[in-house]
Amino acid sequence: MQWLNGLIDLPWWGYILVGLGLTHITIASVTIFLHRHQAHRALDLHPLPSHFFRFWLWLTTGQVTKEWASIHRKHHAKCETAEDPHSPVVLGIRKVLWQGYELYRTACKDKSIMEKFGHGTPDDWLERNLYTRHSGKGIVLMLLINLVLFGPIGLSIWAVQMLWIPFWAAGVINGIGHYWGYRNFENEDAATNIVPWGILVGGEELHNNHHTFGTSAKLSYKWFEFDIGWMYIRILEILHLARVRKVAPRLIVDANRNVVTADSLQAVIANRYAIAARYARELKAVTHAELAKIHLPELKGQAGAKMKIWLKQDAKDTPPLEREQLAQVLAHSDVLATVYSMRQELTRLWERSALTSEQLVRELQDWCMRAEQSGIAALEEFSRKLRGASLA
Repeated sequence: MQWLNGLIDLPWWGYILVGLGLTHITIASVTIFLHRHQAHRALDLHPLPSHFFRFWLWLTTGQVTKEWASIHRKHHAKCETAEDPHSPVVLGIRKVLWQGYELYRTACKDKSIMEKFGHGTPDDWLERNLYTRHSGKGIVLMLLINLVLFGPIGLSIWAVQMLWIPFWAAGVINGIGHYWGYRNFENEDAATNIVPWGILVGGEELHNNHHTFGTSAKLSYKWFEFDIGWMYIRILEILHLARVRKVAPRLIVDANRNVVTADSLQAVIANRYAIAARYARELKAVTHAELAKIHLPELKGQAGAKMKIWLKQDAKDTPPLEREQLAQVLAHSDVLATVYSMRQELTRLWERSALTSEQLVRELQDWCMRAEQSGIAALEEFSRKLRGASLA
């Protein structure tokens, strides 16, 4: 009867490692295959890893590729609105954190989502006749495999596998990832980065970066951020099993170039969120010096932090209540009023899609000339960097 205890006998910590290893393969499959490859087309996968990921996800989640990709694409298209399938801004953090999987299942029943957002997902014989038609049978097979290999404790390992994605992906990433954390970029939605959970969620914790550069295969941006999913993608690429199609644009500065060119314009538009973040960072000393001269008790010592966010944001994204606070701050300082207005002029620059490239170049040239005549040293320096900007 020894076989009832499973084919593999391990110490207690061995079963924990097995559970973590199996769930890690699952999260890698979700982030590489479902998310970056299928939903966003950020990379191409060789059929070998592609079929492995599909099979593994069938065993461990029962998720249908078309459903997952469709719902995620709609999340990006309708983010933080009533049509977002799982926004904590709309539905509340408690509901999305603890009922994220139920929200996903509810969205799966809406066939219009699949019709509108499900294009380009697998539609071969395996998908039609096994993975979609019998989506629940894979997780039953996984249970049987665990019981055969590990005996009764295999049931516990299987339970952890079944709960892993509903909790970490549907709950934590979709919930906390739009509620709490730090933001490198003030994009239009509430997405945040929730480092240091990368090992557990495959790099998906860098959610603000992802929502800013949605089609990038690499989710890390700053030097201290580690995207383990990107590491796996690079390994696959070295083995000729993947091809990266797109990563977030990077800004480089040629200090010797002092004339605004089409390259400068392209770099500013492609890196608009990074430009806004850099503007707030490089003007930080000026804003703090000016704020130190102003006494605004209603901001409760948060003026510096709020000014940083206001400079990162486009004016339309600043909440109405904070607009009143911002107006009070700007009314007390001509320097801050100049810094803020120049920042918003950059927004208007990259939103003027009706203008020709030549007209936009002239607009940027004019912006740089006025910045360098402002008498604000940090603004002058920032302008000189924009002149030399280009894409890496």
